[in-house]
Amino acid sequence: MLLCHLMQGPKRFGELRRLVPNATERMITLQLRELEADGVVHREVFPEVPPRVEYTITEFGRTLEPILVQMQQWGCDFKVRRLAEEAQHAREAHEASEIQSESA
Repeated sequence: MLLCHLMQGPKRFGELRRLVPNATERMITLQLRELEADGVVHREVFPEVPPRVEYTITEFGRTLEPILVQMQQWGCDFKVRRLAEEAQHAREAHEASEIQSESA
């Protein structure tokens, strides 16, 4: 999730927290540190008061974009398939309950 948001441009920590509300502050911090250590994300501290820190995707990190796009597409396809299966199960359950009530 963080990478997808960073692909859209530089983000501050607070922005990332708002964009990924289900992730804890600690989880975001750990992920950003790991991504920075791997050379995927660049962390820049600006010499201002109060300090400002921005995270950007590196050139190396951009090489992940096609993979992230494919994963996002897979997720959308999976969700559609899952919803269709749930709808089918609901129809079957409804039909079964109608048959039971007719035979009672």
